[in-house]
Amino acid sequence: MEHVFPTYARFPFDLVKGEDVYLTDNHNKKYLDFTSGIGVCSFGYSNEIIQKNLEEQLGQVWHISNLYENQLQDDVAGMLCETDQLAFFCNSGTEANEAAFKLARKYTGKTAILAFNNGFHGRTYGSMSLTGNPDIQQGFAPLVPDVEFANYNDTKALDLIDSYLAAVILEVIQGEGGVYVADKQWLTDIQQACHDNGVLLIIDEVQTGIGRTGQKFAFQNFGLEPDIITLAKALGNGVPIGAMIGDKKLASAFGPGTHGTTFGGNKLAMAAAKGVLQQLTPAFLENIQDKADAVWQKLNSEIKILPSVTDVTGLGLMIGIHLNEQIDVNDVIVKLQSKGLLTLSAKHNTLRLLPPLIMDQAKLIEGLDIIKNSL
Repeated sequence: MEHVFPTYARFPFDLVKGEDVYLTDNHNKKYLDFTSGIGVCSFGYSNEIIQKNLEEQLGQVWHISNLYENQLQDDVAGMLCETDQLAFFCNSGTEANEAAFKLARKYTGKTAILAFNNGFHGRTYGSMSLTGNPDIQQGFAPLVPDVEFANYNDTKALDLIDSYLAAVILEVIQGEGGVYVADKQWLTDIQQACHDNGVLLIIDEVQTGIGRTGQKFAFQNFGLEPDIITLAKALGNGVPIGAMIGDKKLASAFGPGTHGTTFGGNKLAMAAAKGVLQQLTPAFLENIQDKADAVWQKLNSEIKILPSVTDVTGLGLMIGIHLNEQIDVNDVIVKLQSKGLLTLSAKHNTLRLLPPLIMDQAKLIEGLDIIKNSL
């Protein structure tokens, strides 16, 4: 590629066609997809309902700005939110976290935020300042002030939650950080400490939300009730979208002029999101849980025991296979590509799997067999 900044280390092929859970490159090689576009295309690449919604909207109007009422936005917000919540729509996960950062400071009148090492919340300045990865922050100082970090799953973090904080932000599964799942009791204690000290709890569901763990939101697996939820990725199945959900009590701090976006809540994005949420039914989520049970049985019995594997972590169809230091995860990814399987990496030499949620059990097992044989 000659005409774009080299901000990505790209693999040397172009994915030009998608059908169901398969992608085909410009050399006519077909791949079973265990990436979903980094957790985005959960309904695959030829979903009829999403395509129909987009085609119908294309024939009406694409964009009107947020100067006018938008029934599609309200419909999607109603599908996302509980009765005591409101939504704000934007274009990406980092924008959703920027909105949450601003809202927390504006509502509480405080500035300090507690985040966690190895967390990832985005690459714009506010979200990057909340991201506990020095490599991502390198070269961009000074960052947004008054952000401090604690270790994930460490009870010492509880001592840092005091009334001076505006908010605590965390992922219940650190995706980019290595697919590490939070301890349920630790999360419960974090939430209680927030409530006891008048601190908002923000849960980043950008990668974990919209069914990835067998629940609408991953925090529901842990019995949490966050004040603010951020999401993006799978909400639009590939059409750019982000959203922040917050308690209605927070609306007093987010009136006209406090925050905005030109493209957020765009009618095409809303049409795609409506198609996703129409299909995110209890039966669909239960099916994900059933498939995940079979997947984890195979992971634990056949892959976790391999000499090249140190651990397997995750929840639902969000999986991290941790490799020993003698094996480079990027070499494994290239090897799997040669065998017709697309996978991802995460921190700490982790092979990350985010297959489309519509993938049937047989194909999921087929992909795991390819990984097992390669490792």
